[in-house]
Amino acid sequence: MSVPAAYIGVIIIWSTTPLAVKWSGEGPGFLLAVSARMFIGALLCMALLKLLRRPMPWDSQARRAYLATTPAIYGAMMCTYWGAQFIPSGLIAVLYGMSPLVTGIMASLWLHERSFTPLKLLGMLVGLLGLAVIYKTALALGPLSAYGIVAILAAVTLQVASAVLLKRSATRMPALTLTTGGLVLALPMYFLTWLAFGPSLPHAVSLKAALSILYLGAFGSVAGFVMYYYILSHLETGRIALITLLTPVTALLLGHGLNAERIGTEVWMGVVLIFSGLILLQWQELIKRGHRAQGGPVE
Repeated sequence: MSVPAAYIGVIIIWSTTPLAVKWSGEGPGFLLAVSARMFIGALLCMALLKLLRRPMPWDSQARRAYLATTPAIYGAMMCTYWGAQFIPSGLIAVLYGMSPLVTGIMASLWLHERSFTPLKLLGMLVGLLGLAVIYKTALALGPLSAYGIVAILAAVTLQVASAVLLKRSATRMPALTLTTGGLVLALPMYFLTWLAFGPSLPHAVSLKAALSILYLGAFGSVAGFVMYYYILSHLETGRIALITLLTPVTALLLGHGLNAERIGTEVWMGVVLIFSGLILLQWQELIKRGHRAQGGPVE
C-alpha cells in the first residue's frame, strides 16, 4: 500500500464516518451500533489475517502496542457515538478538526517536540476562539448539545493520546495486525459496557442503520484503522493531523446534502477560525516542506 493512497483513503473514510455514525444509531441506539461495528470489524480483521497467513504476536511489546490503541478504538469511539446523539454529523467532524491543537500539546509533553513557538501559540488561540464560536452556536440546538460537544472533544483527546502513545512505543508492527489486536482487546470492554448499560435488543433495525453499521464495520473499523495506523507508522503526527483540515468541510457538505443538516453563518465562521488556527500551527512546517521540495535550505 502506498502512503499517499492510504492518506487519501483515510480522508474519504473520515469524511463519511460522522454521517454514518449518526445514521447507525438511529433506531438500534448508539451502544448497539458501536458494539456491532467493532464486532464486525474484529471478525473481518481476523479473517484477513488468516487469509494472508500473517501471525498474531502476543509478546509483551505487541501487547503494549495493542493496549495503546484502546483509547482510540474503545474510548474515542464510545464518546463519539454517545455525543453523536446530540449534535449534527458535520459538527462532529469540525470538532475533530481540533485534533492538531491537542496533538501539539501532547507531542510537546510526551514526544519532546518543540510545539509552543509564538506562531503556534497564536494558532492555538485562534483555533480555540473558533471552538468558542461553534460552542455558542451549538447551544442554540438545545441544552443537550453541550454534552455532545464535550463528548466529541473527549474523543479527540483520547484518539490523539492513542496516536502519541503508539509513536512513543516506536512499534513497527503491520497495520492490520495492530488493528486486529486493538479490536480484540476492545471487544470485552464493549461487551461489559453493553451488559452494564445496554438496553434490550430492538425488534427491528432500519435498512439505513444496518447498512451504516456494516459500512462502519468494514471501512471505518477495518480499512480506516488499518490505513490510519499504516500512515501513522510512516508519517509524523503533525502531518497526519492535517487530514482534519479537509474532512470537516466535506463532512459538513455531506451532512447538509444527505441529512438536511443546517449550516449557519456562525458555524462557517467558527470553521474558518479553526482552519486559520490550524494553518498557523503548521505554517513553519509547511514553509520547510516547500523549501525541501525546491531543494533550498529549510531554515
